Amino acid sequence: MSTQERGSFSRRHVVGAGGASFAAAAAGPAFAQNDRPPTGPAELTDPKTRYPKPPFKRQEQPWPGLANRMDPRPDHGEETYRGSGRLSGRKALITGGDSGMGRAAAIAFARKDADVAIDHLPAEQPDAAEVLDLIRKEGRIGLSIPGDLRDEDFCNRLVAEAVRGLGGLDILVMNAGRQQTRASILDVSSEDFDATMKTNIYAPFWIIRAALPHLKPGSTIVATTSEQAYDPSPDLYDYAQTKAATMNYVKSLGKQLASKGIRVNGVAPGPIWTPLQISGGATPEKVEKFGGQTSLGRPGQPAELASIYAQFAAADASYATGQVYGSSGGTGQP
Repeated sequence: MSTQERGSFSRRHVVGAGGASFAAAAAGPAFAQNDRPPTGPAELTDPKTRYPKPPFKRQEQPWPGLANRMDPRPDHGEETYRGSGRLSGRKALITGGDSGMGRAAAIAFARKDADVAIDHLPAEQPDAAEVLDLIRKEGRIGLSIPGDLRDEDFCNRLVAEAVRGLGGLDILVMNAGRQQTRASILDVSSEDFDATMKTNIYAPFWIIRAALPHLKPGSTIVATTSEQAYDPSPDLYDYAQTKAATMNYVKSLGKQLASKGIRVNGVAPGPIWTPLQISGGATPEKVEKFGGQTSLGRPGQPAELASIYAQFAAADASYATGQVYGSSGGTGQP
C-alpha cells in the first residue's frame, strides 16, 4: 500500500481500447481470464447477484486496514481467476499490491506467468504475505517491498529493488492511494491535504520518473484513477482532485511516451469493496449501504477488475494508450 501517518489513512484507488481482443476481454470475464474461446457453452452469471449486496455489517478498522479482517472478505480472484501464459516473462511492479485492485492485478499477472513485486505499508504485511504465497504457488517470483510512498527516497529505492529482484521491469501499475472522508473542507488539515497529494500525485511522479530508464519499447504503465475523477463526492474533496489529476497524467504521458513505444492507460473503478472504505475512506453509515446506489445494486469486487489490468498489460492491447476504462456498476463515467 502507500502511506504512513499518525492520523487515519487508507488507499486505492477507457473509454476505448485497441483491437478486438481488448473488446473481448471487456465483454466477457470467462474469455478474458482463459485467454481462449470456450470449448463449450459458458455458464451465465447474473451480475446483480454474483456478489454480496448491502446492507453490510457496520465495521471500522484503524488505517490502513486489512482485507483479511473485512466482513464479507473481498474477492481478489484467489479462487476464481484463471490465467494463461499471455504475460510470460514479464516483470511487474504494483503499488498497493497487498489488497484491493492491486492484489487482484498481482494474482492475475502471476497466473499469466509474470513475476511480480508489490509495495505496501509494513502494517499490511499480513495481507501482503497472502499475496506473495499466491504468486509463488504459480511458480513465479514474488517480492514484497514495504515502505511509505510519501518519501521520495523510498520511491526511488522501490524501483531499484524491484528491478534488481525481478531482473528488470516492463509493467508498472500505479495503484496505491490515500482516501479519507471529510464532511467539510474545514475538516481537512494542511497535513491531511499534503498526505493525500504526496501519496496520490507525488508518488506516481517519483516512481514513474525512476522507472522510465528501465522501461523498453513494449512496456506498459497502468494507473488506478476513479469515478471520482468525473463525478466527485462532496466528502472526498482532496481525494477526488487527485483522481482527476491521475486521469490527466494518463492521457498526457500516453502521448509523451508513445514515441518510445511505452503505453500508458488507466482504470476508473466505482465503489469497490476494499479496506480503503473501512479504514477512513467512508463513514460507517456509508459502508453499511456501500454500492447500493449503483445500477447493479452492490459494490464491485477487486476480482471483477483484474482482467482490465491484465489486458492493458498484454501485448495484444498494443493500440490502447492514453485510455481510461471505467468499471463502476453502471454509474459514473467514463
